[in-house]
Amino acid sequence: MSMIKVEFSVRAGQGEPGGYDLGDISCEGENGTAGSDGHVPDQGMMIYPSVTLLLDSLRTLLTGEKRMVAFIGADTSFRLDFTRDNKGFVSVSTKGTPLGRSSIEDLVHAFLRPAQELAEGDLSRLPSGDAAQSDYLAALRDLRATITCA
Repeated sequence: MSMIKVEFSVRAGQGEPGGYDLGDISCEGENGTAGSDGHVPDQGMMIYPSVTLLLDSLRTLLTGEKRMVAFIGADTSFRLDFTRDNKGFVSVSTKGTPLGRSSIEDLVHAFLRPAQELAEGDLSRLPSGDAAQSDYLAALRDLRATITCA
């Protein structure tokens, strides 16, 4: 069983930091890599609302509320599909192309780590009271709380 590797990034040169800054997601597994950067048309996304949505989606997989989740970033066509089997493993794919497979716990941690790094880095530069920042931090907190309860 291999690990899924995930990276979140904010694009440079957007002026003052804001909740709707564009950024990219990269997801790598044993079968391939999918990323939002370098496509025509552009697949960059509003990174903070997108990661918030992604963390909330992973929480529904972790709780067993859903067995399949299709994540599409905010204001982009970039997509990742997650399918959980009966043994607690999740397959990650994009547009029908498998990227990799991981235990649900490893998968959640693979997304939590870069989400926390983004929170401590770029997200912390947003103006206080920014709605994207508070939503993001709530999604991070909720997913962590679900892990400890699961």
